[in-house]
Amino acid sequence: MEPEIITAGLDGSAEGLAAAHWAADEAHRRGAVLRLLHAWILLAAQAPDTAPERDQNIYARRVLQEATDAVRDRHPHLRIIEDLVGDEPEPALLRASAESRLLVLGSRALSAWESFVLGDVSLSVVARAAGPVVLVRAGGPGPRDGTRPPTQEPPDGPVKATGPRVVAGLGLGGPAEHLLAFAFDAAAGRGVLLQVVHGHPLPVQVYTPWGVDPDAAGEVTAATERELDDVLRPWRVRFPGVPVQRTVLPDSPARAVVEAAPGAGLLVVGRRRHHRLPAPRIGAVAHAAIHHVVCPVAVVPHD
Repeated sequence: MEPEIITAGLDGSAEGLAAAHWAADEAHRRGAVLRLLHAWILLAAQAPDTAPERDQNIYARRVLQEATDAVRDRHPHLRIIEDLVGDEPEPALLRASAESRLLVLGSRALSAWESFVLGDVSLSVVARAAGPVVLVRAGGPGPRDGTRPPTQEPPDGPVKATGPRVVAGLGLGGPAEHLLAFAFDAAAGRGVLLQVVHGHPLPVQVYTPWGVDPDAAGEVTAATERELDDVLRPWRVRFPGVPVQRTVLPDSPARAVVEAAPGAGLLVVGRRRHHRLPAPRIGAVAHAAIHHVVCPVAVVPHD
């Protein structure tokens, strides 16, 4: 059986190097092959014995070499494929996503204005990728920061979990098999708690002229928790070693995942593959997570 491939896209930035380190740690954990990919549209054909001073691809080769050397310092025995591709970054990364178990990219911290201008290559790839894409910020927590042996299972409920964990934002309006499979697998591989977060704005009937009716709000939340339990039950059976905490927050799904993410080692959110709009989009939850969450964010496509 061929080993899995985890691809890190490089662009010579600190964020790209952070993605390479995250991907290397993940490949080491999974026993996978790490592919370091750099797309260089100006890649020139030249003889193998070309002198260094005449190498037109010297910058592109340096990007790959520096990332490889950095990864080797941490994982000297990891199998690494260096892939220099003569193409635009977006199509090269989309092909890599179709060929890989996971695609890992660097993510820059954006200003408030840039958060609404989705011209970044990483965001375009996330919206079109065939498989999961993980976005990593430079200086953010990596997989090792979110890894520890599991402890006793915490109680369910709206109390925020703290410490190393995987957080998954889960909606109840459609299939979530791919998202939950990724989230449970990630938590199991790290030996940490999986916190499943569901944002559920309170319906208008729970409001009164003097505020929220606590009894009505409690009934709505309890009904949502029961529905969430039904969805999670088969996954808890499949992954008995993963402690799970479900968290229902009376807020929008996007705000709920952002509120729950601080301190997590990884946030997992979903993205629908098919939309009514002709242009690909990532959705409000993934958009909020990518722009406002510091930890690595995994965006998992699903139908």
